[in-house]
Amino acid sequence: MMTERIDAHHHLWRYDPAEYPWISDEMSILRRDFAPEDLLTDAKSSAVSGFVAVQASQSLEETWALLRAAEAHPAICGVVGWAPLISPDLNRILPTIANHPRLKGIRHIVQDEPDPDYILREDFNRGVRELRPYHLVYDILIFERHLPQTIEFVDRHPDQVFVLDHIAKPKIRDGEISPWRERFRDLTRRPNVYCKLSGLVTEAKASWTEQELQPFIEIAIDAFTPQRIMFGSDWPVCLLAASYERWVEVVESSIGRLSPTEQARIWSGTAREAYRLQ
Repeated sequence: MMTERIDAHHHLWRYDPAEYPWISDEMSILRRDFAPEDLLTDAKSSAVSGFVAVQASQSLEETWALLRAAEAHPAICGVVGWAPLISPDLNRILPTIANHPRLKGIRHIVQDEPDPDYILREDFNRGVRELRPYHLVYDILIFERHLPQTIEFVDRHPDQVFVLDHIAKPKIRDGEISPWRERFRDLTRRPNVYCKLSGLVTEAKASWTEQELQPFIEIAIDAFTPQRIMFGSDWPVCLLAASYERWVEVVESSIGRLSPTEQARIWSGTAREAYRLQ
């Protein structure tokens, strides 16, 4: 019997250059619409049947669009949206989306903030504290250089559930294991943090090989253990470096050494627990 597979990290959008300024000229393949039907088509051959849609724009409009997509497509079992966490009106705005049954988390694109200490801002932390009453996860999107600030941030919220995206984006293309490895392992000591095995191919060289990815994948799995690691595709961003099917093949190969129970945890169990998926 095939193990259930949930893709805990993908995106959907109607492309607008003003709405998605991070999609540069070098990312022309992403400069089009990506709809649920496109996702389901790409994922079908990999036997992925559940999905968590994640924000890619800092707008409530996109969050509502993702929630509507989830309403129309039962396979989208969760949404990680965006909310203006630093806004003084957050306590008025947040309930308008937080009570939607498919909203499971909030994310802000911290990696693109000019201030390297943005994640430590008092107004930002005040906003994150507003998530707990709604049982919302906070997804952490950073580069590896932000890990020291992120550890301090997480320590301020011991009762908040966090999910680290893309194993904190180590410098795979440069082959630099340290200091990412040491800081990453330090973060794993916080039991309220989960991690997504996703986004690696776009941090590697264009001509990446599985052998180049393996040290980073093994460190991530060994540090968090299958109990706190979940599969994510980062589709359609992954298409810059690999097809959906190719990334799934890499994950299959990488976790093949694990027991069936541990593999099932990575494919779906961790995501179901972290995001409280029904």
